[in-house]
This record gives sequence, C-alpha cells and structure tokens, in this order.
Amino acid sequence: MKIVILDGHALNPGDISWAGFEALGEVVLYDRTANDPAEIIARIWDAQVALSNKVPITEEILAGCPNLEYVGVMATGFNQIDLAACAKHQVTVTNIPAYGSEAVAQFTFALLLEITSQVALHNASVKQGDWQRCPDFTYFVKPLMELQGKTIGMIGYGAIAKEVAEIAHAFKMKVIYWNHRKKAPQAPWASQVSLAELYQKADVVSLHVPLFPETEKMIDQAALDQMKTGAILLNTSRGPLLEEAAVAEALHSGKLAACGLDVVAQEPILADNPLLIAPNCWLTPHIAWAAVETRARLMGIGVENLARYLEGQPQNVVK
Repeated sequence: MKIVILDGHALNPGDISWAGFEALGEVVLYDRTANDPAEIIARIWDAQVALSNKVPITEEILAGCPNLEYVGVMATGFNQIDLAACAKHQVTVTNIPAYGSEAVAQFTFALLLEITSQVALHNASVKQGDWQRCPDFTYFVKPLMELQGKTIGMIGYGAIAKEVAEIAHAFKMKVIYWNHRKKAPQAPWASQVSLAELYQKADVVSLHVPLFPETEKMIDQAALDQMKTGAILLNTSRGPLLEEAAVAEALHSGKLAACGLDVVAQEPILADNPLLIAPNCWLTPHIAWAAVETRARLMGIGVENLARYLEGQPQNVVK
C-alpha cells in the first residue's frame, strides 16, 4: 500500500516519528504541496492513501487518482475536503477530533494571561535596564488586570470551551456561554445565555465555534457594538470568524481593550492585515495545537485511524 503524506512539515518538522505509518505501507513524504491540482495529482495518482492537513482534495483531483481509497485528514477541520466527491468515488475520509482540547485551552489562557499580566513587556523592560534605574523596588510599564470576578463568555461550548471553562473557574472567574443548541452546563458555575446577553456581560469573549457559513465574520461591527467597552477578545478557533477590519478599528477606538488571536482569516498572515498595526493585539502563528505532546497524540490517532480502516473497522469517518 502506498501512503502519500502531502504536507507533513506542520505536523512533524522532525521532532516526532512517522514510524507508525511506515509500519502500514510504503510512505512517501512531502513537507509541503502547493494548492495546485496538477501537483497534487502527480503526487497521489498511484497511491491508495493520501494524508492531508490543509491540502485540498477535490472532484478534479479524485478523478485523476483512480487508486485512491482513503484520505486521512491530519487535523480536526476538514473544510478542504470535498466530501460529496469522496463519497461519489467511494473514498473514505477520516479526521482527528478532540486530540488537543487541553492544549488549545492552555494556549487560550496563555494569551489571556499575557494580555492581563504583561509578562513579556516587563521582562523586556527589566533586560533593557529599566529596573536597575528605578528608584523603587517595583514599577509597572502598563496597568495589570486581575481575573478573579471577571466574566468570561465562550461562544461555542464544545470540548475545548469546556476545558477553558474549567481553567476560568479555577481563576475564580464567572463563566457564561452561548451555543447554537441547548447544552447542559458541566457544573453549577457555568450558565448558558443568549448571544446578546453574552456580549453585554462578558469581560472576556473567547471563540470556540467551527467555521460554517453562518459563523463566518460573526464578530462584525454589530457584534462589537454589543460588547462591553474594554472587553478582551480571544480567538483560538478559526480566523474567518472575525471581520478583521472591524476588530482592528475597535482596538484603535478602545472599544476593545485587547485581542489575543492565534488565527487570522488568511494564513500565512498578509502584510496588509489591519490587525498587524492595531494596538493591544497579540498575534501568534496558529500554534495553539502545536505542543510536541499534542502533535504526537495527533499522529498516533492518525495511525490508528488508518490501521482501523485497513482492518475493516474504520473510526472517525467524516460523512
């Protein structure tokens, strides 16, 4: 069996092993593959298995790859896969759900704690000599914020949001959430509210919804207008959830106190993205999922998905 990994570098730049897949067949590894049907077809036309993180698999590609029978998405999101075309060509598609809930929740709070405690700013200040020259035993460059008693509002209430809620509760924050359908709270300290009420009450708004047509650009001018002045916005979900120009303007005007964003609408980020020059905007390059332990877990689930498929007992099949 020929297994082609189309874009392996993001998952494994060299610090974890492909041995699990190598035990299942002949592995051909590409660090990156262009979003070009001709290049994709040239690489997988004779393969039975294609593994993709972000490389698209479309009707055109499937028509040129008659041997392909399995597409393993090496991530949770599968927007890049034409599921109807895969069904037509009898190609099984699997993904890897819930491999990194704890890691993404941890990173969500890393962004929030950086915004509220300004660790990097003060570390840089000390190292450039400001503390040595200070007449007092202490000083602060920017005001710091205590989280206790603040309200965090989570948009979406899946596995990651529930992990964030647990951490927020440990910081003695009030926890509210909105979900598109009714969900039982995990504890008496979390309560479901309307989206309008969440915007009105939350000191911190954290996004945890998938990207669908109805959620694209949901954080637009109308949503921002409903939020508290001075709220903090966090996004470790999907970049296109934001109307980025509106969010940048809200940072410039002070409507938003700060943003912590691990994702943007187009990745890699474009040089003219307005968030790059917006004040109090922390940007990281889509790394909430990327702890070495998390990527190793993802790899292991990907291997198990393919092994189970070969055994005739597929799991995590996307339909």
